[in-house]
Amino acid sequence: MWKATRRNFLIKTGAGLGLALGLGWVGKKAIRGFFVEQADKGALVQFSTDTEPQYWFEVQKDNTILFHSPKIEMGQGVFSALAQIVAEELEISVNQIKVVHSATSHGPIDPNTTGGSDSISSTFSQLSMLAALMREMLRERAVALLEIPLSGLSAQNGHVIGQGKKLSYAQIVAQTSEWSLPATEPTLKKPEKYQVIGKPLPRVDLEAKVKAEPIFGIDATFPDMAYAVVVRSPYFGAVRGLVNAQEASKSLGVIKVVEQPDFVAVVAKSRYEALIAKEKLQIEWTSPTPLLQQKEVNEIVQIGKGDLTVVQGNGDLTGLEEGEDNIELEFHTPLGAHAQMEPNGVAAYYKDGKVVVKMSTQSVKNTRNEIAEATGIRAEDIDIQPTFMGGGFGRRLYTPHAYEAVVLSQEIGLPVHVLFEREQEFQNGYLRPPTHHKLSAKLNNGKIEAIEHQIASGDVAFGSSLVPSFAPTVLGADFGAWRGGLFHYENIQNNSVKYWRCQLPFFTSWWRGLGLMANSFAIESFIDELAKKAKQDPFSFRIAHIKQDERGKRLIGVLKEVQKISGFGQKVLPEGHAMGVACATDVNTPVAQVAEVKIENGAIKVLKVYCAIDPGLVINPDGVKAQCEGAISMGLSASMFEELNIENGKVMPNQYLQYQMAQIRDIPDIEVSILSSGDTPRGVGEPPMGPIAPAIANAVASLTGTRMTKIPFKQYQFS
Repeated sequence: MWKATRRNFLIKTGAGLGLALGLGWVGKKAIRGFFVEQADKGALVQFSTDTEPQYWFEVQKDNTILFHSPKIEMGQGVFSALAQIVAEELEISVNQIKVVHSATSHGPIDPNTTGGSDSISSTFSQLSMLAALMREMLRERAVALLEIPLSGLSAQNGHVIGQGKKLSYAQIVAQTSEWSLPATEPTLKKPEKYQVIGKPLPRVDLEAKVKAEPIFGIDATFPDMAYAVVVRSPYFGAVRGLVNAQEASKSLGVIKVVEQPDFVAVVAKSRYEALIAKEKLQIEWTSPTPLLQQKEVNEIVQIGKGDLTVVQGNGDLTGLEEGEDNIELEFHTPLGAHAQMEPNGVAAYYKDGKVVVKMSTQSVKNTRNEIAEATGIRAEDIDIQPTFMGGGFGRRLYTPHAYEAVVLSQEIGLPVHVLFEREQEFQNGYLRPPTHHKLSAKLNNGKIEAIEHQIASGDVAFGSSLVPSFAPTVLGADFGAWRGGLFHYENIQNNSVKYWRCQLPFFTSWWRGLGLMANSFAIESFIDELAKKAKQDPFSFRIAHIKQDERGKRLIGVLKEVQKISGFGQKVLPEGHAMGVACATDVNTPVAQVAEVKIENGAIKVLKVYCAIDPGLVINPDGVKAQCEGAISMGLSASMFEELNIENGKVMPNQYLQYQMAQIRDIPDIEVSILSSGDTPRGVGEPPMGPIAPAIANAVASLTGTRMTKIPFKQYQFS
């Protein structure tokens, strides 16, 4: 039943201020259930706000709508998709909506972070209802103003219209001082009635980026702002000793050298002056002996080591390691960096017990709470104002530099900007963990009778400040590490997934897709080998092992679609070319990809990637395609080139110049086909990361006969 009280909603009016609507009761029930199953299906997170009302929309004098987005725009196009959702139910054009990041002082605070491919799927139903509610409130107020019955009024293009009369939303707001909620729940549109959702509209943040406006964390400023350089540990496990700041304090432009229990910083009038002074600091570091080496890392992350948890187990695996129709393979993936374009930056201004923080963060609420806990400032006195991001990928879920900037501002009485140096992004951020996989299977008459996947990985979710400390005890297996590691071939009765938690002496955590890329590489490469042993084509073999339920049919659908658009098995390829296929289901979004490759000067050259995806209801098809292209490019870069090693306690390489990544010349032509199913959107940002590495590996195996079992592929040379 539809229920609401004055406590549940808030209206703000005033001359020229317009109307702001906030709802604390939306989305209070999060989906719960069996953790592994629900996490695998991407059904764990729904948007919920705090109990108090929060502002979402404001009607401006010029009849535009200011929409405070709780989700952060980090290049994925979420502002545009959310604007389309609002426009659809509010009956206003996207051009009339201005999307801004929601600050903690004004607007909905997202407790779930921006990540996990859930920005649209977790907010769609709530945001649709909010927009519809606001539309109906405006329509009901127009009854008295236009003296026309409600049944004779419609909302169109930001106006309420009826019997030849009309009022803009702004005019209605200007003439209204008292508001009330509709007596009944607004009726939401059916998908067949959509006018805005599903259209490939231009991005709402395009103009600001084309004009290079200062919208990123690195650009954040305050008047009279100082610049700080924080000295961070040069080695894993290093402990800071005595600090001699005499020479640094005398350096040109230095305002103060600040020594705190957990960091040292040089604050100066310019960033350049702070960097110069930093080199004059004399700090004693006590490092562990011997210093950590990559060999030790490799020895830690191994099947059979660490803590074991059975994540998935069905049927009988007897005889899995015996018999001529059995097969076993091992796979490895290395340490990886986020290597996002923009280093982490934050500007903070503390004054009179309150602080304003401008920064790029994927975790607004967590950042605020960490500052409050570290400084003693009340959370309600901390205003986090998120900026755009030059890439997120999980790196900006951790924001210790926010606390540092606040402390430094307290110390000098001025606003302070703190920016990670590139070396610090590599050494003092956190890394994608290395993994080791062992897959075993038994074939019987061309079908998989039993299969097992063992995963050894460093932590992904465990150890994170975003996950409760009791999670390892309660859950056993790190859901980030086994993401993508379950078998989506559910037509195999006897199956098992075992996870070995291998704890490293340094911090590893979130990276785009979490364990999806590594696990998909292992599983889909292995499935291809099984198809070869069964003497079946890779498409038919996969489809035969997919359960014919709703989820399975969608996976089969993208497999058939990518086979169609690529011409796999039908098209005659040029001499020296080959294709490989792989698929994955992540956050309940199935994706299939075909990679076409050749060998050029002894190295792999990826010529084209075909991608088919079923993300449910599509809000903006151009946004979906762009996300697929971005994920494929990032996954290709990680699988072909990227690798970190630990040398004498340091991450190496620690600069873009040495950390090899895909360049423009390495990016293939990408063709994306979207299959839209259902009336709710699902995740898009990470699922396309899954199939790209195994699709390339499977194409190379077909072309050369070499099964690549280690990432990055640059280590393989072909004659």
